[in-house]
Amino acid sequence: MKKIALIFVLVSTLSACKKDLTSLNVDPKNPAAVPAYTLFTESERLLTNNVSSASVNLNIFRLIEQQWTETTYLNETDYQLFSRRQPDAIWTAMYTGVLYNLEKAKGYIPAQVKDVPTQKNEIAIADILQVYAYYYLVTTYGNIPYTQALNINNPFPAYDDQKTVYYALLTRLDADIAALNTSGGSYGGADVIYTGDPAKWLKFANTFKLKMGITIADYDNATAKTTVEAAVAAGVFASNSDNATFNYVASPPNTNPVWVDLVQSQRHDFVATSEFLGLLSPNTATADPRLPYYFAENVSSLYVGAPNGSGNGGLVYSQYSLPSGPLLTPGPPTTPQPKSIGSLTNPDFPGDLLDYSETEFNLAEAADRLYNVGGSAESHYNSAITASITYWGGTDAQAAAYLALPNVAFTTASNPEAPGLLNTSQKIALQEYIAFYNRGWDAWTTTRRLGYPVLVKPANAYSEFPLRFTYPISEQNVNVVNYNKAAQAIGGDLVTTKLFWDLATTLK
Repeated sequence: MKKIALIFVLVSTLSACKKDLTSLNVDPKNPAAVPAYTLFTESERLLTNNVSSASVNLNIFRLIEQQWTETTYLNETDYQLFSRRQPDAIWTAMYTGVLYNLEKAKGYIPAQVKDVPTQKNEIAIADILQVYAYYYLVTTYGNIPYTQALNINNPFPAYDDQKTVYYALLTRLDADIAALNTSGGSYGGADVIYTGDPAKWLKFANTFKLKMGITIADYDNATAKTTVEAAVAAGVFASNSDNATFNYVASPPNTNPVWVDLVQSQRHDFVATSEFLGLLSPNTATADPRLPYYFAENVSSLYVGAPNGSGNGGLVYSQYSLPSGPLLTPGPPTTPQPKSIGSLTNPDFPGDLLDYSETEFNLAEAADRLYNVGGSAESHYNSAITASITYWGGTDAQAAAYLALPNVAFTTASNPEAPGLLNTSQKIALQEYIAFYNRGWDAWTTTRRLGYPVLVKPANAYSEFPLRFTYPISEQNVNVVNYNKAAQAIGGDLVTTKLFWDLATTLK
């Protein structure tokens, strides 16, 4: 009897061991599948970080656009892209951090979300953000991996023609718009931007469609006109309450990346350029109302900028205006303060993916091109500037006073660099450039697309003004065959190679 009992114990032990061995194949810290909504939330965060960042290793567009200049190391101010390998960083951040996560989320949703309207909405919203990310890639590099991208089993994807990708994105966006059901649900609180509201995402998609249409207006006016008019008829942003903003929080790790890059890291690498501050008329009665929200006064309580490219260890940052804004404190202020989104360098300053001010600038262009969008170029121009000023913290009265200035008013806006009136395209470009202060990537696209303002090349620039980013060094070394084909197809992997939609810019 004892032998039987012993055998039973041994069999039971062996059986238990077998079960335990099987479970060892499952890594609890690296699950094979995760809730799709977590991938979506992380994609929103990473995408906004990429667009908002002030890191010299990633987002250097405020420096290329000469809104900021560097105090110590001038690599980025002087258009050097190879030492810190920003093209690699952007490529990786978008493909592996944003696009791949969204692709995985779309794959998990059908099995995880049983309500069909919610399921369709979640897939469509994730796809809209993929279109957004691809837009920035194709307008930055030109030909990019698209049809063969995001396949982990294909480490050497072919590059697709940039124009083909762009038009495919427009088709894809239309499909997403058609798929959205405003009566259904979606991600709920996992959606940091719109808390899962499909109606808001529908308006976002149409507004982004407007943006994509305007981007190709010089290249393909007929398609641009059809695209823009359809977007406006369906409904685009109508106020700052529609803005697509990601609300960062005051405690790490989900904090404003500008705060991370400048405050948490205790760096004082960037100051205002005298050229950009000159557009804001500092220290005068006619100063731009956004000035105190864009920059801080220097140690002498003045707004002072440094000539672009004048650093290289020779600038004492306290003598110049640093990127910042008003530090609003709780309780009644000693003097009345307008409502503000806070300082650019606050940890909870929101990230901005798409906004009403940009929408109105796009509508101003559309009206000037005689597209059927309602209103005039002037009325949309005025609305765009007012939206930007009030978004940052200024008042309607301040916006009206600013718009009354002879050098700003639509009928009399003049060239800040030389005597003479600006044409309509230049007026829009200049004011959009100012409004894009915290969206340097978009400011770069506006400068390339409209050829204004004219940005003078730094004295020690490594190249002419960049019209695109070169392909990542990793692609040049690993995906060699496809890289060579892509470089040849676009006319050379150079920063001066124009992209298909860029017909306005001249080298500066």
